[in-house]
Amino acid sequence: MRWIIAVAALLASAPAVAEPADMNFHLASHPIGWCALVLFVLAYVAVIFEERLNVAKSKPVMLAAGLIWGLIAWATGGGGGGESPAAAAFESMFLEYAEIFFFLVVAMTYVTAMGERNVFEALRGVLTRRGYSFRALFWITGLIAFFLSPVLDNLTTALVMSAVILAVGGGNQRFITLAMINLVVAANAGGAWSAFGDITTLMVWQAGKSGFFDFFRLFAPSLVNWLVPAIAMAFALPRGEPECATGDTRIKAGGIGIVLTFGVTIAITVAGRQLLGMPATYGMLTGLALLNMVATRIDRRERSYALAQGAEEKGYSIFKIIANAEWDTLLFFYGVFACVGGLAALGYLELASHQLYGNLGFTIANAIMGVASAVVDNIPIMFAVLKMDPPMDQAQWLLITLTAGVGGSLLSVGSAAGVALMGASRGRYTFMSHLRWSWAIALGYVASIALHLWLASHVFNG
Repeated sequence: MRWIIAVAALLASAPAVAEPADMNFHLASHPIGWCALVLFVLAYVAVIFEERLNVAKSKPVMLAAGLIWGLIAWATGGGGGGESPAAAAFESMFLEYAEIFFFLVVAMTYVTAMGERNVFEALRGVLTRRGYSFRALFWITGLIAFFLSPVLDNLTTALVMSAVILAVGGGNQRFITLAMINLVVAANAGGAWSAFGDITTLMVWQAGKSGFFDFFRLFAPSLVNWLVPAIAMAFALPRGEPECATGDTRIKAGGIGIVLTFGVTIAITVAGRQLLGMPATYGMLTGLALLNMVATRIDRRERSYALAQGAEEKGYSIFKIIANAEWDTLLFFYGVFACVGGLAALGYLELASHQLYGNLGFTIANAIMGVASAVVDNIPIMFAVLKMDPPMDQAQWLLITLTAGVGGSLLSVGSAAGVALMGASRGRYTFMSHLRWSWAIALGYVASIALHLWLASHVFNG
């Protein structure tokens, strides 16, 4: 039923054209605009205190989005049976979200499927049985996160590698804390140089501000962003090595096939975008069809094995895996898109664009937006910049991609990876422990910006 509703909404939004996306009702100084701004702030406060309020983060932003767009429709004269200007603007915003939504559903399904087949557990088992020292594990987990994040995304990478750190760290508090901080920085930095690495890079790619291969220009700045704080933290690591792990975790049947199919899906997505001009959602949904074919083979094999053993036939279905996706996160993204889109329709983003990008210049403005992403999630930050659409060249669009991606590492609450690890670490990685190393992360942030600007002016521009 959820899929039927999502598809129906997508089809309903298809006739929308690009023009309503730029619609500005100039209500920023109107009481309706003030009410909408207050609703957005209150919703975000509720998100920040999600654990204390015991309310899923999607609920307040979705409610705020509904109220904001209701106010816009009322203020712009909607009703009377005809389609209001607010409806056209909402449909255009929703179409943008729908592309991101289906991309994420497929990506999350693949990751969940690989996890169910013990792909990530096998990786953890290999590392924990090698007997590496704390220093070696610090660099290995960081390096894996930096190169895994561009494919899986920074949140998934952080969760996978945190299991490794907790498994090998034992009771060594200092190692776990430093390794967790290193993991957050590495995952965020790795996600910045790939169109698949973070929601913000995906948004920039979908908006056509940068080509798929252009993101690779951020590899060196992203690497510096991780290495600078990592080198500083390496001097504080404990000596010695943890106890070797025991046990043998094997990949279940079909796991390798799912991994290979995921690689084919990424290839189809890139080729469809670069060669055919199709949106990334086209390639990912095609890959979902391929995953379903692999799942059918796994299902037949497991049913045959259960029948031979005289056990109960449980079967294997991709649709059951889709049901276990992070729906709260997906709906949270909708709420953010709708809220920021509503503020754009009210005229707030145009005002912000004039004040920030018009008065301070692109470089300073993009650096400030990156720092802001450490307080406000980088998704609304990037969506706001895309809605502002300042007349920047590609180097500056890549700069805001970099700063929005890695700026969240400045605080533990500045990125989804950091927030997730605070829960996964069971109190061994906290806001204050991360804050003690924010100075080193800030040095990496400044160094990455400087390197990107130098490369953009001396290398890529000839």
